[in-house]
This record gives sequence, structure tokens and C-alpha cells, in this order.
Amino acid sequence: MNILLAEDDKNLGTVLKAYLDAKNFDCTLCVNGKEALEHYNEVDFDFLIFDVMMPVMDGFTLAREIRETDKDTPILFLTAKSLQEDKMEGFHVGADDYLTKPFHMDELLARIEAIVRRTDIKKSAKNVDSYTIGKYTFDVVRHILSIDGEDHKLTSKEAALLEMLCANKNETLDRSEALKKIWFDDSYFNARSMDVYITKLRKYLKGDPSIEILNVHGVGFKLITE
Repeated sequence: MNILLAEDDKNLGTVLKAYLDAKNFDCTLCVNGKEALEHYNEVDFDFLIFDVMMPVMDGFTLAREIRETDKDTPILFLTAKSLQEDKMEGFHVGADDYLTKPFHMDELLARIEAIVRRTDIKKSAKNVDSYTIGKYTFDVVRHILSIDGEDHKLTSKEAALLEMLCANKNETLDRSEALKKIWFDDSYFNARSMDVYITKLRKYLKGDPSIEILNVHGVGFKLITE
């Protein structure tokens, strides 16, 4: 996998590049956002890792530039900042995840692998306009859940959550992943809000007793259908 790494700390950047290369990634290291953008425009990268605070062009500005034309290539931010508003800004400009310094290399690798798995699932489900859930039909585009000729219009968050559950049908949907994708933040209060939405979806799906949305303790939820 071809990775573009933008990190202005030369020592850290060199260590990260060496680690990623050792893990069989092809890593290109840049020392500021402008240089990274130039490389991005010349090479097809599979994964982007950007430090937030960089000279010439910071990571957020770099991500905004890229997201104007590229909505899909995963972006992981590295930062020394841990403020909630900074994390929110990162997700709003198109980040897939956020790693606060200092961090262990193994955690970096784990996050890259997790993002790639999510991206693969998203790509495989990208062209899915509808799902069959037991006796129900879920129109992803129109946000309509139907059974026996009756339609129920879902809110945007209800539809987004149900779509993620359907894309991971009979497998566990990670709670943090869903929160970051739909609420842009996996805080305690947003987690409680998601629990409310799960309860609503269970109510909407109660017309077919073969359907269950299970709590997977400490991990997330699983949509079970026969």
C-alpha cells in the first residue's frame, strides 16, 4: 500500500517512514503540507497520514484541498493537541481517524489496518441502493424502510446507522467507528444518543421477529437476520 506521510518533525518522520517501510508499506515522507500536496497531485496514494501543525500548509488545510476532489482516500491525522474542538475540526475536514502524540507504533499500525478494513467495506457497499432485511426492504437513497406495502421515512442519522448495520450484517459494527462516521465524535454523550437511535431502529424492525440488533458488550452492535 502506497502511503503519503506529512510530518515536519524530521526525527519522528524518519522513524515513522522506516517503521512503515519495514511493515511492507511504500511510504513517501514530506516535511510540510505544500510538499505533500505536490506529491499527492503526482502520485496515486492509497493512504494519507498528516501531522496537523506543519509549516507552509497545515494538515487541516491540506486535507481540505484534497477533499475537494477526493472523498475516498483515507486520512489519519497525527497531532500533539488533544482538545475536543481540534478533533472535531479534523473529522469535519474529512479525517477517518485521529492519533494523539505520543503514540506507540503498534497503535499506528492497528489504526491503519482498521481504517483500511472500514474503507473496503464502504467500497463494497458503495453502489448498494437498497437492502433486504428479513421481511423489510431498506431504500438507502430515499431513507425509506418498507414492510408489507407500508413505508416509514427514516431521519438522516437513523438511515446512516441502519446502512452501516446492513453493510456489516451478521457481523459486529464497531461503536466508535459508527460514532465517528455519523456523529463525527465518539464522546460519551454521542454514544448515549446512538443508543437511543438503536432503540428506535429496533422498534421500526419489530414487524419481523427474525431480526435482532444485538448489543456486543464493550464493542458495538450486530444486526442479525436469517
